[in-house]
Amino acid sequence: MLLGCASALAGLLYLAVAGAVLGPCLLWPRTRPRAGAALSAGARRIAAVDRRRRTALFDDRFPLHHTPQDAQVVRYVAQRAYSGTVTAVTLALLAFGVVLAGVFAAAVVTGRVGAVELLWQFLLGGALLFLGVQGLRSLYALDARLARDTFGPSERELLRRRIDELATSRAAVVHAVDAERRRIERDLHDGLQQRLVALAMLLGRARRPGRTPEQADALLRQAHEESLAVLTELREVAWRVYPSALDGLGLREALGGVAERSPVPLRLSYAVPHTLPGPVETAAYFVVSEAVTNAAKHAAATTVTVELSVRAGVLGVSVRDDGSGGADPAGTGLSGLRGRVEALDGRLRVDSPAGGPTTVTAELPCA
Repeated sequence: MLLGCASALAGLLYLAVAGAVLGPCLLWPRTRPRAGAALSAGARRIAAVDRRRRTALFDDRFPLHHTPQDAQVVRYVAQRAYSGTVTAVTLALLAFGVVLAGVFAAAVVTGRVGAVELLWQFLLGGALLFLGVQGLRSLYALDARLARDTFGPSERELLRRRIDELATSRAAVVHAVDAERRRIERDLHDGLQQRLVALAMLLGRARRPGRTPEQADALLRQAHEESLAVLTELREVAWRVYPSALDGLGLREALGGVAERSPVPLRLSYAVPHTLPGPVETAAYFVVSEAVTNAAKHAAATTVTVELSVRAGVLGVSVRDDGSGGADPAGTGLSGLRGRVEALDGRLRVDSPAGGPTTVTAELPCA
């Protein structure tokens, strides 16, 4: 902090001298750009010294690609000149207090100070020491905040943000898994179980005594049709849990299956030149499947367009329908998709104005 006080005083002197010299040029519009550039050039040198001080003494690691603007640098030097001057004054007062404490301690040893005066001086000195230390802590935090705002977030701050993002995505994945399990349970209970009960009742009616061959044949025909419907629905539930085609045939064929089963005409544009990682393919499949299902069930869409492409190592998935719009990004299905995508460091955006169209876009890193 003492070195920071020195750089702050240097910045104060620089701004005073440069302001006096370049002030008239800064007021004249024709010379203002060159004068501003000259002012910021010196300010950048002082700011660079402060940046090296923060890196060497406080272990701050600022992003190399971040270059502050001229106005930011000049404002940083001005703010540091103020905060550094206050810090120097605070440190000087603390040093003066230490000297006074030494003199008072010597007086106590020699017996020149009574008990009442000792108590009052102790309380006063303790209060002033507390205020001084708290002031230095606040000035230290201000110094760190000014550096972070000017030079960019430090690696420690980026790591803290990353930890927060991972914690949020983990919670979202757990919520999505629970929601998926509840949905599967509903599909099995409300769909397959009811159909199996109906199938059992048809077979039971066919086995009752007194049925004519024609009646038994009609009931068996209905039972056969119901069993086919049960198999179809069971296949649909299995595909919603995990599409086995991803393991054997790949993402393109799995999306082709989505297009075949979709009640809405679906146009698929697949521009992915190489094989994708398994988690990325799974996430992309569920984004398309959920978006197509929502378009058919809730948006009354007549066409759906799906586009997949890879740019700069990122898989882009876009699902657009011409339905009525109004999709809720905070809904259960879309929230689950967002958790699945963000768990892979991806992003999911939903653009669904009232009246449509609805566009669901996902970006999934492939590395």
